[in-house]
Amino acid sequence: MPLKSGQQVSHYRLLEKIGEGGMGVVWKATDTTLDRSVAIKILPEIFSEDPERLARFEREAKILASLNHPNIATIHGLHHADGMHFLAMEMVEGEDLASRLQRGALGVDEALELALQIAAALEAAHEAGVIHRDLKPANIQVTRENQVKVLDFGLAKAMTGESKVSGSPSLSPTITSLGTQAGMILGTASTMSPEQARGKPVDRRADIWAFGCVLYEMLTGRQAFGGETISDTLAAVLRGEPDWTALPSGTPPRLRRLLRRCLVKDPRKRLQSIGDARLLLEEIRDGVDKETPVVPTAAVRQPRGALVAWVAAGVLAAALAATWLLRPAAESAAQVPGLVRIRMATAKPGVSELMSDFGASTVLSPDGRTLVFAAQEERDRYLYVRRLDRPEAVRLSGTEGGASPFFSPDGRWIGFLGKQRIMKVGAQGGAPVRIAELKAEGG
Repeated sequence: MPLKSGQQVSHYRLLEKIGEGGMGVVWKATDTTLDRSVAIKILPEIFSEDPERLARFEREAKILASLNHPNIATIHGLHHADGMHFLAMEMVEGEDLASRLQRGALGVDEALELALQIAAALEAAHEAGVIHRDLKPANIQVTRENQVKVLDFGLAKAMTGESKVSGSPSLSPTITSLGTQAGMILGTASTMSPEQARGKPVDRRADIWAFGCVLYEMLTGRQAFGGETISDTLAAVLRGEPDWTALPSGTPPRLRRLLRRCLVKDPRKRLQSIGDARLLLEEIRDGVDKETPVVPTAAVRQPRGALVAWVAAGVLAAALAATWLLRPAAESAAQVPGLVRIRMATAKPGVSELMSDFGASTVLSPDGRTLVFAAQEERDRYLYVRRLDRPEAVRLSGTEGGASPFFSPDGRWIGFLGKQRIMKVGAQGGAPVRIAELKAEGG
């Protein structure tokens, strides 16, 4: 029986149909028990005919309902009423990304902001063991406040289950498995990974491929892989390359490299963790000038490692500082083996150049692009930074008395020995932050 506006299904009152696709028909509805707006997804009739498929879907729905993230649409419940199986989900007001992209490509800044939220949603799902399998612009809702909500997590797996036979044509995603809907793809051809298109088992790297496709489309306004027919599109996925010249000229080089890493056809050579993509996108958005390559890693990051690196650097700095402080004041650089006197131009008015000992008081950043050094100016010593592609050095405010600078492993901070304490300051400047106090022996 066809559904209509105003019809009651269980304790939900249908208001209007807002979508339809291979995964079911979606209605906006009112939860009459809790008096809230919800989205009702009516599942295909095949569920009522296949108890095993329904049981599998119920198990998957329970996992999906456990996801709690601001960029993932919440599942409220799985119901059976009036001969229908349906999901009640969070109603997300706004516009899906596919509709938005019909008006043209997004600016780089807007694309970065949305991509960050999509990556965060995928990262949270992957950590919970959930793979989307059908990420595409139509499954990404953008609210009026520009907040992303990713829809339909894991429904493709719930629909089909995992194939245990690799490469069998009968298990290819191009084969229909939804009744009479000939040509139905379990997933979407234009964002489907090569391994998915071949009917092979997939993991989170298939989502990383789809993420690359979505990001490319946001930046260019066109699909990374397209064709007149499904077969043409899948052929492009398997053998073709995106038109990289279509990316806007203002696309940062690191963003271009990230796209290429996401769209490597061999999943073993593809970016391995969406968390790495999120971190790189944050750096690009925040303007962090660090050309660190994206290193694939399947392991979960261990914050302890960064702390150990900081502590090790601090201990090294203390040792270097002690060497510098115990050196006789009258000793010149020429009398100390391994030290070279260097001159630095400065941007400060009235100070044409600075003198520094190229030793413990001068270090190079991890990316080899920035020099930081301690130098005497008038009656005090300060830290200065100089980008090697620029002619002048700039004094870091708040570093009076600073000595023995060292960089954090990621190059974003500069640690140094201050007055009776170890401090750190942003490599781009800012207010210094105290790391630890130094106490004299016996004090």
